[in-house]
Amino acid sequence: MPNASLTGSDARAWLVDLDGTLYHAGPVKLFMAAELVLGGLRVAPWLRRFRHEHEELRQSSGSPGAGDPFLWQLERAARGLGIAPEALRPVVEEWMIERPGKWLRLARRRGFLAELAAFRAAGGRAALVSDYPARAKLEALGMSPLFEAVVASGEPGGPPSLKPSPAGYLAAAERLGVPPAECLVIGDRDDADGEAARRAGMAFRRVAGL
Repeated sequence: MPNASLTGSDARAWLVDLDGTLYHAGPVKLFMAAELVLGGLRVAPWLRRFRHEHEELRQSSGSPGAGDPFLWQLERAARGLGIAPEALRPVVEEWMIERPGKWLRLARRRGFLAELAAFRAAGGRAALVSDYPARAKLEALGMSPLFEAVVASGEPGGPPSLKPSPAGYLAAAERLGVPPAECLVIGDRDDADGEAARRAGMAFRRVAGL
C-alpha cells in the first residue's frame, strides 16, 4: 500500500508528470487553438483522432501488446483516418511537441518548479514520467537538468503502457534506485497519475489549477 502520509520532504524521490504539471495547460491550449485556426484547420481532425486513441488506450489501462503505446496510437489513428502512420507522425510531432514549445516557458508553474529545484539541491532524486514524448518539451521549459531520468512514451526506454498503468512510475523508481514506498508521484490528474501511483505503492500529490 502507498504511504499516504509521505510528504515531499519525506520522499527520497519525486516522480513528476510533464503536461499540466510542469506548466499550466490552459494557456498553452489557448495559444495552440489560435495557431490551429490560423494555419492548421486541415490537420485538426487528425490531432483530434490521435487524442481520441490516446484516451481509448488509457482507459484500457494497457496496450494491445508489447511495444510503444505512442506508435500504437499513431497506427490506430492513421487507420481510422485512412492515411499512413508515416503521414500522421510528423503532424503530431509538429503540433503536439514542437509548436507548443515556444509557449511553455510562459506557462511554467514557477512555484512548483522552485520547489523541485530546492528538493534537488537538498539531495532529492527526480525523474520525469510522461505518456507523450518529453525531452523536447523539457528543453523548451529549461528544466532538463532537474531530472536524472526520463521515462516517456514515444522515446527509447519508454513505458509499455499508459497511465493509470504503474509501469512508467515503477520504471522511473528502478532507474533511480529508490523503492516505490519512498517515492512521491506528482501530477495533475488523479485518474491517471494518482491511480498509477496507488497501483505502484507510491504516495501522490496533485498540482492544482489549469
